[in-house]
Amino acid sequence: MTGTETLRVGRRSVEVHRTGKALLPGDGGGAVTKGELVAYHRRIAPYMLPHLRDRPLMLERHPDGTDGPRFMQKNTPDHYPEWITRVEVPKEGGTVLHTVCDSTATLVFLADQACITLHRWESRTDRPDHPDRLVFDLDPPDGADFGTVRRAALQVRELLDEAGLPCAAMTTGSRGLHVLVPLDRRTGFDGVRAFAGEIAESLAAAHPDELTTAARKKERGARLYLDIQRNAYAQTSVAPYSVRAKPGGPVAAPVSWEQLDDPALTSRRWTVTDALDQARTEPWAGLLGRGRSLDAARRRLRRKNRTR
Repeated sequence: MTGTETLRVGRRSVEVHRTGKALLPGDGGGAVTKGELVAYHRRIAPYMLPHLRDRPLMLERHPDGTDGPRFMQKNTPDHYPEWITRVEVPKEGGTVLHTVCDSTATLVFLADQACITLHRWESRTDRPDHPDRLVFDLDPPDGADFGTVRRAALQVRELLDEAGLPCAAMTTGSRGLHVLVPLDRRTGFDGVRAFAGEIAESLAAAHPDELTTAARKKERGARLYLDIQRNAYAQTSVAPYSVRAKPGGPVAAPVSWEQLDDPALTSRRWTVTDALDQARTEPWAGLLGRGRSLDAARRRLRRKNRTR
């Protein structure tokens, strides 16, 4: 567990330390080690990197495994290799130098740093204030099963279809689902969040016994909260195919809408052992291509509302 292994990853040599160190507890089996996390990142890289390139990252690090302290890292440390891409973005009162993951070697290096989960911005480095993704975050209310989340995702999709907006679903590897919409980057974060709020309010009004936009948990009751808070500058969401700091190493996995019909589906259906099989099916094929206009979507919804 104390040794160092040098891996050749593309054009880079990356040192991996203590490959046998347990980072995640097992889920009915052995612990997930750093070496297994590195191996997973090497396998999944062709499917994961397209969702990471050109995006600032927040890194969730567990240097002593999940039993130790957790670090949510924004600034890139000075000791990171010079070949790792960085981007400096504005924040209130200054700037932040975020890490950007654009290669398998970077994925491997971050795994060596005990970065278990990668959280990405919804915008790209060239226009950080204009997102190209809109995200609805759907977690089950306390005591509810995952079927509640699956139904909510389908309700979100139905209204987005009416607006002419394609969308895709992803298990988060934690509790729920994300529904994502590709955007044309003409609208800033404030406008995107406002549109997401309009969709959420419409859905809550149409399904008042099932859905809510109440920010306070005590006001939600047994209803599912339509969370749009990730649609703001510098907010992040878990990256597709990223591992979560949970027993067994569950993975945030893109799913097809057909798979969402499966009553056996859960938020932790795929792990580091089988997420590659899911990735190879290309569940998002054709769903998140060309970004769409929110102005056009608003006009479609208003026309539909006038004809009802």
